[in-house]
Amino acid sequence: MEAWENIGVPVIVALLTSTALWGVVSKVILKRMELTAKRSKADEAERKMLVGLAHDRIIHLGMVYIERGYITQDEYENLQVYLYEPYEEMGGNGSARRVMEEVRKLPIR
Repeated sequence: MEAWENIGVPVIVALLTSTALWGVVSKVILKRMELTAKRSKADEAERKMLVGLAHDRIIHLGMVYIERGYITQDEYENLQVYLYEPYEEMGGNGSARRVMEEVRKLPIR
């Protein structure tokens, strides 16, 4: 056991303080940070695309219902719950909000 303490401790200390070891650790950390940054950009692009698609669909369907002059309960639920609410939670607003305000005024058949 004494031989291990005499040799092992200095070897471990040398490894932990070596520039090469910390160089490798630094490279691994930097690579992970780069991958995380790329993923964040992709996630943001995906979020923007979903908001855009929801916006387009809300406007299109809303205008169809407004021109028709009424909306069914199922159509309203699909538009409000499954499109507009997630769209709003993701930061969408503006013209889709105005269309939804008009859709809410429609009679339900």
